[in-house]
Amino acid sequence: MATDDHPRLAKYVTARRLQLGLAVKRAAELAGVANDTWKRIESGGKVRRINIAKVDAVLGWASGSAIGVLEGREPILSREAKEAPGVDISRRPVADIDRAVRDVIQLATIATASGLTADEIRELSDRAVRDLKAAGLI
Repeated sequence: MATDDHPRLAKYVTARRLQLGLAVKRAAELAGVANDTWKRIESGGKVRRINIAKVDAVLGWASGSAIGVLEGREPILSREAKEAPGVDISRRPVADIDRAVRDVIQLATIATASGLTADEIRELSDRAVRDLKAAGLI
């Protein structure tokens, strides 16, 4: 696992909060974290992941985005569904879906098949992703 990049998270959180026109105190209140905790996030300090996860909804990010930023990924914006108040909709990047499908197939193959090389397992998972895309499933 890569090292958590707290300064990177601080830049993203600060920029998004300012874009939304939120004061630190209000953002912390909406997230349900202490003012000092929000300030620590924005200063690049270490904060428990449970508190980092609370910033997603305040910033209009899909669940898990702040942790993703901490790990080097980009945040995913979400919006409230018109037809279902209280339900957020977000678009996952295609690369995330492809990677998740490949990982699941590779792990299942490793667990159930014997005698396949790493290259054969990768080719199997790549083919499954291509077939799923062709079928319109991903």
